[in-house]
Amino acid sequence: MTNRIDKTLNSIIAKGDNILSPFLTIGYPDLDTSFEISKAIISSGADMLELGIPFSDPLAEGHTIQKTSYQALQNGVTVSTGFEIVRKIRDIDTSTPLVIMGYFNPFFQYGQENVVVEASDAGVDGFIIPDLPWEESEHFNNLCLRKKIHLIPLLTPTSTDERINKVCERASGFVYCVSVTGVTGARLQLNKDLPSLVSRIRKNTNLPILVGFGVSSRSHVETISGFADGVVVGAALLDSISNAKNGNVVLEASEFIKSLKGN
Repeated sequence: MTNRIDKTLNSIIAKGDNILSPFLTIGYPDLDTSFEISKAIISSGADMLELGIPFSDPLAEGHTIQKTSYQALQNGVTVSTGFEIVRKIRDIDTSTPLVIMGYFNPFFQYGQENVVVEASDAGVDGFIIPDLPWEESEHFNNLCLRKKIHLIPLLTPTSTDERINKVCERASGFVYCVSVTGVTGARLQLNKDLPSLVSRIRKNTNLPILVGFGVSSRSHVETISGFADGVVVGAALLDSISNAKNGNVVLEASEFIKSLKGN
């Protein structure tokens, strides 16, 4: 099974380049603006886009994404709204991989099959569900496979070699390597044990490995490019939007992505 994730990521790696996948909370600071930001960061060099559907109890998130999720919920964003944004992006961009990040409770309430069917119809390429244990994900994963959507696994510094092996056996798309034992949020320094963790994962899979949680600067991107295939940048991007000079959040997001790309 292949989709935009496989084609795009493998093409970038074959060129010897590194993958940049920004994360945005759908509906922050408001729905229309989040769509404009999505367009801007894709045109500024994002290779893949991760779109977060807000949830009231986002257990993997630190202060920044909790704040943006709360604001998005206040703006009325739902699972259905998330797919509407994906459709709008697909109207103007048919090639950039789009990954939905969300928590399992809203998907369960919406109906797992409904979620996957609507995601496929909208043009989603992957799901990341931090609170769905890989050992309990087979049903949702099978629904995704039928629609050629990847369910992306997360591996962490606490993952044992045995668990890494089991997760990688069924993994597809790419592997999300969580850089820290903790929640999302921009950090000044990377975990010194990160290269070792990526190496442990690499022994078990040929899939691209992207590092997320705490990645916040061009220097982080450059360091990680030495041992992984790419990065996911969320909280630092959202912080730049929240602190935008003169309130021009779209321009600020665009410039931040360019800075990560070294442009």
